[in-house]
Amino acid sequence: MFGFTKEEERLFFSLSTPKKIQDYLESISINFEEHGDTCMSPRRVIREKRAHCIEGALFAATALRYHGHRPLVVDMVSAYEDFDHVITVFRLHNSWGAITKTNHAVLRYREPVYKTIRELIMSYFHEYFLDNGKKTLRSFSQPIDLSRFDKKNWMTDEKNVWYIPRYLNTVPHSDILDNRQLHGLRKADPIEIKAGKLTDQKRKTRH
Repeated sequence: MFGFTKEEERLFFSLSTPKKIQDYLESISINFEEHGDTCMSPRRVIREKRAHCIEGALFAATALRYHGHRPLVVDMVSAYEDFDHVITVFRLHNSWGAITKTNHAVLRYREPVYKTIRELIMSYFHEYFLDNGKKTLRSFSQPIDLSRFDKKNWMTDEKNVWYIPRYLNTVPHSDILDNRQLHGLRKADPIEIKAGKLTDQKRKTRH
């Protein structure tokens, strides 16, 4: 199916729930891009056993697809001095949840308890800040069905699938804040900033 090997298919079929997919993503390494920027396909994520946020999102969308879900991702855009984030969204019992790959204690898995995509995205708002406490989440896309890239073999492509993030940059995004709200934001508390610096894995240092 979709050009995967039998071994790859066995992995996807074993990841039969969003929880299992999230657990798998937690079991593999963070992709620190030590040899340059990447945007790996799900096949390469399996082989290299590492991923960063969009690579994890593509993998999760593929796994969900094997079990009858549409392969949907949402692009979350930050202020210019912070990093954007991509999540995989799924719907169970008429509510939305999310699978994510992150190295931090925040911006993680969301249970399917949110009635709208905006409600789901807003659950990330107060977690999304810089080391100085500035809250930076600014806009989000509606769910994007990755099956539009099937002709490019995005799930098994051996090259970087840069065409996907480029496309995400072109779709309409909904603003989260108006100007009055933007200028009235309070910075995160010191203890929140401290918690936000917690990481799951450490980048290897070179000697």
